[in-house]
Order: sequence, then structure tokens, then C-alpha cells
Amino acid sequence: MKSTAQNIPPKESSRLLPRHLGIIMDGNGRWAQKRGLPRSMGHRAGAANFKKMIRYCNSIGIECLTMYAFSTENWKRPEDEVGALMVLFKQYLKDAIKEFLKENVQVRFIGDTSVFSQGLRELIRKNEEIGRSKTGMILNIAMNYGGRLELVRATRMLAQKVKDQELSPGEITEEMLSAHLYTAGQPDVDLIIRPSGEHRISNFLLWQSAYAEYIVMDILWPDFTPEDLEHALDEYANRNRRFGGV
Repeated sequence: MKSTAQNIPPKESSRLLPRHLGIIMDGNGRWAQKRGLPRSMGHRAGAANFKKMIRYCNSIGIECLTMYAFSTENWKRPEDEVGALMVLFKQYLKDAIKEFLKENVQVRFIGDTSVFSQGLRELIRKNEEIGRSKTGMILNIAMNYGGRLELVRATRMLAQKVKDQELSPGEITEEMLSAHLYTAGQPDVDLIIRPSGEHRISNFLLWQSAYAEYIVMDILWPDFTPEDLEHALDEYANRNRRFGGV
């Protein structure tokens, strides 16, 4: 039996942790299909694991955690599956308002949330409002998020400033573009973990992951445990990050 968050001993404090960890939560549908269940049941199992992993990451000292929940491309999925996901998101956010009151987590949503229903947008607002008083881990929940769309959005914001004569094109820097991303003020992502065995970036944190380490694990997201995360963190700690140097 795999370990749970409660019975994994803490690692030594000297171990190098990523300041910013990204997780592509993948494999919910396949998890359900392997068990002869509807895909919606896989998403429910994935949501339950989502809660567990947030608490665990906060407990071990991760500074920023970005979880890929719903991409701009996920709208292409069957209508009934998308509808089930929207219902699940609403229920999760309702639960989060109650469950995470005691958790020192700053909840933020990245992506174009304007397309969601009014009820879902209100729950997003309430969760972010509660998170503003927290001082612990920053949790970015990526919903209707796409890395390309994020870059287009930042470019448009800078272009408007040029149009308004607030700056000239030659004054635009990498730092300035970073400051107009959803993750403005946060460190770039250090490590991206993708359960499910798929070797794709999937339009996730394209700018922020320029020098990120990637670890792909052949585990479907609902089965991903704190112990699996610890294995990935151990591998990350042993890598030599040169950032283009020697």
C-alpha cells in the first residue's frame, strides 16, 4: 500500500526544494476507463487528490504551486464531460471556501475566467478574497488557461501602453513582459511534474518554464501520492541546473 501524506516522514531541511512547482494533472479519464467507470468519476477522483496534494505541498514548504486544472483546449472535449467538469469545479470551490479557511494558502486563479458562469466566477472571487489574508503558499489554479493566450494577453497590455505613449517599443524588456503575466511577482517555475506518462508541455507556463526541470511519471493523476511527489522532489534535488552556463 502506498504511503499517505500523514505517514511520510519529513525530509531533511537541507534538501533543495523548487520554489515554484507546476503539476499537470493528467490521466483522470484513463483512470476511470481502466475501471469501467464514466470519465466524470475519474475527474471526481482527481479533484479529491487535488485537495490532498495542495495540503501536502503547503506542509513541506513549497512557496508557489501551479495546478493545471482546465486548459483553453479542454473545451474541445465532449459537451457532457465539460458540463460535468463545470459542476465539479463549482462543488470544489464551494467546499474550498469551508475547508481551506484554516489552511494558510493564498488561492489565485490564472487564465481567462470571464467565460465561466456567473455562479462559478463568484465562487472564484470568494476563494481569492479569502486567500488575500493568507501568508503561506501561493496556489495558482489554472482554469481556462493557455500559455500562448497568456503571452498574447501580456503583449496586448504592453502594446496598449506603447499606444498611450507610456513607453516606447525599445523599452520593453523580459522583466516587463513577466510583470504582465498571470504569475506576475512570482518566481519562474522550477519543476513541472506530469503524471500519466505523456511527454507534452500542453501549453502550460510556456514563458515561466524556460529553464524548468521536467519529470514525467507513469502514474495516472488520481493514483499520484505524496510519496510519488517525494520521489520527484528527490530527483529534482539531484539535478544540476546550469541555466545555460557551465
